[in-house]
Amino acid sequence: MSIDTSLDAAATITEADIFDAHLGGKLSVQSKMPLTTKRDLSIAYTPGVAQVSRAIAADPALAATHTWASRLVVVVSDGTAVLGLGNIGAAASLPVMEGKSALFKEFGGLDSIPLVLNTTNVDEIVETLVRLRPSFGAVNLEDVSAPRCFELEARLIEALDCPVMHDDQHGTAVVVLAALINAAKVAGKELGQMRAVISGAGSAGIAISEILINVGVGDVVLVDSKGIIHRDRDDLNAVKAKFAAITNKDGLIGGIREALDGADVVVGVSSSKFLEEDLAGMNDDAIIFALSNPDPEVMPDVARKYAAVVATGRSDFPNQINNVLAFPGIFRGALDAGARRITSEMKLAAAHAIAELAEEDLSSEFIVPSPLDPRVMPAVSAAVAEASKGQ
Repeated sequence: MSIDTSLDAAATITEADIFDAHLGGKLSVQSKMPLTTKRDLSIAYTPGVAQVSRAIAADPALAATHTWASRLVVVVSDGTAVLGLGNIGAAASLPVMEGKSALFKEFGGLDSIPLVLNTTNVDEIVETLVRLRPSFGAVNLEDVSAPRCFELEARLIEALDCPVMHDDQHGTAVVVLAALINAAKVAGKELGQMRAVISGAGSAGIAISEILINVGVGDVVLVDSKGIIHRDRDDLNAVKAKFAAITNKDGLIGGIREALDGADVVVGVSSSKFLEEDLAGMNDDAIIFALSNPDPEVMPDVARKYAAVVATGRSDFPNQINNVLAFPGIFRGALDAGARRITSEMKLAAAHAIAELAEEDLSSEFIVPSPLDPRVMPAVSAAVAEASKGQ
């Protein structure tokens, strides 16, 4: 694979380049078998294929070895939370899902197809995927709005006997944790002594909070559009109420300024902005992850005035927090291991594997490896497969 990652190359992309590249879509199906003779046709299709179908009918387990289904990831979306575009619908989300499937193939070595569904009803989505279950081996949920995404993922995990993960939640959380493990080393801080502020309490913010709690971060404070989430708020949905009970140990109230006062870490996963006067209240050697795209909550040059380590979601700044570091290896490891579920232990293992790859060259501007680093997927998949044992 040869990829030009220079900023000059990116800067020369025009609107015509983009639309021309998407003409006809980004995906195609290519046969693994030659189909140039009558013998080829007799093996790949009738009459030979009937023998394989009869064998699977007699022993359904053979479908795992004699079809592509067990290694096929479906990328499923209802188009309700696409990138920063919001609820644009199933059809408009398809280019994004095609791109995700292409990433699965390129970075995970896994076949993948997009499935965009013209419904936002959780029952209907679950029923659809249950009925389609013989056709795939894993489900990557993508761009489903909160709080429905939490219910949908939980329902599918129970309904399906295969790996299911909402990447907007857990892929983001895994890479954030990997980055934070190394950022803490650069800043000379201990995870257990940190107070982390998560700005945004949607799918990513909730999952980041969960993984930071699981790994033992000292305290987590969630901030949504109405302010700090605390136990006495009466306007919280069920998911936020659950986290109100296990976060914000000091019972802080107010907005982002009050949350950041004395904080060690802030992770931005919303469209809110971080003002300089708010960041000035953070502890010395702070860690600022401004992950909104394309416009970070605060630009790196400003954030560096108050932080020892700064990360964004953009490729043109150091320390890009990019989900492609996580999801291909997580799904590859789960499928290699024959896992039925992607567990918390597997996600933690993935985060540590990513972090370890950056240790040798660790610095304030290098806390996670490049998404193009060929070591990433093998390391993550091996760690996930190992963590799946005994699950």
